[in-house]
Amino acid sequence: SEGGFDKLYKQTFAGAGADERLRKTFACYLSTATGPVAGTLYLTDRSVAFCSDRPLSFAAPSGQTAWSYYKVMIPVAKVAAAEPVTMKESPPEKYVHVVTVDSHDFWFMGFVSYDKAVHHLVQAVSSQQRGGAAADTAAAVPGDGK
Repeated sequence: SEGGFDKLYKQTFAGAGADERLRKTFACYLSTATGPVAGTLYLTDRSVAFCSDRPLSFAAPSGQTAWSYYKVMIPVAKVAAAEPVTMKESPPEKYVHVVTVDSHDFWFMGFVSYDKAVHHLVQAVSSQQRGGAAADTAAAVPGDGK
């Protein structure tokens, strides 16, 4: 249920505002330099956030192996574009490319419901770019030219 995801989101991302509303969650992968990371993409009225399903290992400054969840939290106001990208046709590799205003790229993939994820991400970003108005109306893909 959304209530369960809402609670999980606020526990996972301590920086979330008390009045921040979770709109949608999507199981997907975040593409990283070391390969895809399975997790959940959270779309709120203020942020696009991702948390890995399980902790990942990394080398701590002490040289020992440490474990931590892979988390990304991007304020929607800092998202310059969210656009669908298909890399090749057979089989199609479908991604959602999120670019921040300071030129950081995030590539999400492996959505169970790709079209629904694209729709909601694009809608949230274009709504924010219009000043938050018409948050529940369909929006065109920025920069798509179609």
